[in-house]
Amino acid sequence: MSNSVAVLGGTGFIGRALAEELVQGGRQVLVVARREPEVPVPGRFRAFDLVAGTAADLAELLREEQVTAVVNAAGGMWGLTDEQMVDANVTMVQRVLDAIALLPEPVRFVQLGSVHEYGLAPIGTVQAEGDEPQPVMAYGRLKVRATDLVQTAAKGGAQAVALRVGNVVGAGQPGHSLLGVMAAKLAAAEAAGETAALTLAPLTAQRDFVDLDDVVDAVVVALDATDVDWAATPVLNVGRGEGVSARQMVELLIAASGVPVEITEDPGPAGAGPETDWQCLDVTLVRRVLGWEARRSLAESVAALWKAEGSRNG
Repeated sequence: MSNSVAVLGGTGFIGRALAEELVQGGRQVLVVARREPEVPVPGRFRAFDLVAGTAADLAELLREEQVTAVVNAAGGMWGLTDEQMVDANVTMVQRVLDAIALLPEPVRFVQLGSVHEYGLAPIGTVQAEGDEPQPVMAYGRLKVRATDLVQTAAKGGAQAVALRVGNVVGAGQPGHSLLGVMAAKLAAAEAAGETAALTLAPLTAQRDFVDLDDVVDAVVVALDATDVDWAATPVLNVGRGEGVSARQMVELLIAASGVPVEITEDPGPAGAGPETDWQCLDVTLVRRVLGWEARRSLAESVAALWKAEGSRNG
């Protein structure tokens, strides 16, 4: 078991939840981010710029803290320039891998990748780790580059794995996401004692949504796994293995909130046809290698999201 874990990006959506779970499990947790957040993080905090700092400086920090594993939950795309996106999603990963290579003892590295690395596939098909990535957005292309770095490190003998994670849903949902926006509107209506007026596009796009706590569980299992040939399995999908429409997720959220709503249907752009592709992860390999599978329902996921939204506004 990795007893001392550094969580990069531990101030964010997934990273904070992971750090909390690790602390509750009795581990030493070091949260690393550029700036200390206003809301205290679980475990200890060290400020370090993972882009501007050198690999040697990061290695020294990890050595001082006696870190035995590193999880990279940092990265992103919202509000970033093209250069900042490269730094956040690629440069940072290379820096961490270089730092780990300088340490005297092996340190496990778990990279949180993304379903967006695959792009879209015809409805009814699944996307497996061996499929050729065909990302349709810049973020996905950058995450592919990061995963390639992890694969190279693993094949060179490092204990490194990239978890390609589906669309995560749970407590602390980012406000810029569809469900985050809808939750804020529902919470505002509830606070005002009003009916929520929601304008909904068809939202027929189908994606592989997965519970935040299930993702955290997958990371913990990856940290603790023994007798795994990481060189042979450096990439693992983490999802539910099913495509669900965004509209269905919004309807689950409305039901969880109990807030009365008045929905105006927006037909969408003229000429828009039915969806012909989706995202759905093949989770066969992660089940075999790590013994992990998603356990929570999506109804539970949006219920946790809504409960946290209420706490934030309460």
